[in-house]
Amino acid sequence: MTLTVERLSLRGEGITADGVTVPLALPGEEVTGEIVEGRITAPRIVTPVPDRVRAPCPHFARCGGCALQHASDDFVAAWKVQVVARALAGQGLEAPMRPILTSPPASRRRAVLAGRRTKKGALVGFHARASDVIVPIPDCRLLHPDLMAALPACEEVTVLGGSRKGELGLTLTRSVDGVDLTVTQAKPADGPMLADLAVLAARHDLARLTWNGDTLATRRPPRQTMGRAHVMPPPGAFLQATEAGQAALTDAVRGALGDVPRVADLFAGCGTFALPLAETAQVHAVEGSAAMLAALDAGWRQAQGLKRVTTEARDLFRRPLMPDELKTFDAVVIDPPRAGAEAQVAQIAASPVPVVAMVSCNPVSFARDARVLTQAGFRLDWVQVVDQFRWSGHVELAARLSRGHIA
Repeated sequence: MTLTVERLSLRGEGITADGVTVPLALPGEEVTGEIVEGRITAPRIVTPVPDRVRAPCPHFARCGGCALQHASDDFVAAWKVQVVARALAGQGLEAPMRPILTSPPASRRRAVLAGRRTKKGALVGFHARASDVIVPIPDCRLLHPDLMAALPACEEVTVLGGSRKGELGLTLTRSVDGVDLTVTQAKPADGPMLADLAVLAARHDLARLTWNGDTLATRRPPRQTMGRAHVMPPPGAFLQATEAGQAALTDAVRGALGDVPRVADLFAGCGTFALPLAETAQVHAVEGSAAMLAALDAGWRQAQGLKRVTTEARDLFRRPLMPDELKTFDAVVIDPPRAGAEAQVAQIAASPVPVVAMVSCNPVSFARDARVLTQAGFRLDWVQVVDQFRWSGHVELAARLSRGHIA
């Protein structure tokens, strides 16, 4: 039976009119293949569309790290903008959409890989699509060259601390001072292994090596640049995926706020927005992780020429800032996790705050939260889509909501 792909899912997989999932297929293509539990695992493309291109990466056919290398850049960009527009339409909203900003290939500075020990050594890479099989990625077109150069270190770590039954989690982060490697689900490090790992960190010139939550070696502080400040995030801490993506989101937030003097940065992390904003405004940074706030505060204290930044460790899901606390600020920046920030947004809606810069990694929860604000009198001035997870179904964005003048 020949089926026609009607649309893409939010994961970037083809979906037919009958709801059959077809990975590696694009809207308008006719496909055939065995349907197992509503999915064609190995589709044959009968009629390709003009937007189909040759995947640039030799691992794409098997690797699950990317979902859309078979689509043209123009198609992917337009689709991601449409994902946001449709999410807004689902809440009865619309907004001017700024041109999408896409990070270049080989620019991912943070990645979580899997590692498993084998008879001959180790397997390190991404999981295969819809599978727990690990696919080695020696010619990956996604990761920054500095991360690619650290793959041999990951393989050695896997041999030392992995098993043939379980998997290691390997978080690689590129910093100003070298690669920061965080290893989880590994064997406990005893005396001889500790010595071996210290030698490994030196031989591969790792900036820091963290093992099951314990930092074993810090040869250089793995700093990240945030405006004028340098911050050393805790091991495995959240970080924007690419430098270009961080710059695009930061520029959007700055443009949304203008020259306001007092800003609340909610879900502030290690200071991605708080520290650049402190160049022109006093900032109060609120975040649930005390370790991230400590890194932010240290970065602020060591930087030159920044205005005052205060920090507050607080669970904004359970204890959102209330209207009487928010009224002291001229603007709010909010960058919540994928679930959104329903409780906090409700308090912003009830407050007199005139401007909100919202950053989101989930268009659906963003649209829901934006609707709460618009019902309270805010206007959705514009949306900026940022694609720093190139070739994936992942969509990020920044937006300005205001009760006053459109910027």
